[in-house]
Amino acid sequence: SASAAATSAADGSVPLPVEEDRRHLVEAAVVRIMKARKALHHNDLIAEVTRQLSVRFTPAPQFIKKRIESLIEREYLERSLD
Repeated sequence: SASAAATSAADGSVPLPVEEDRRHLVEAAVVRIMKARKALHHNDLIAEVTRQLSVRFTPAPQFIKKRIESLIEREYLERSLD
């Protein structure tokens, strides 16, 4: 049922639909920041994402890192060589 799905999250703390919304919010913030800055060190990017989203929620650095990895895999971002 929908209510069962909504209450069972991977880590048990956040409902799945919320988790999914947050995933999109983090990815959108990352893409927005990178479009504006072109290049940014990993830690600076995580700090900026956290700062921008702090009004709504505080994403764990590990969560942001996973979203960045996902964007790189899907070729929305690329790592610089240095």
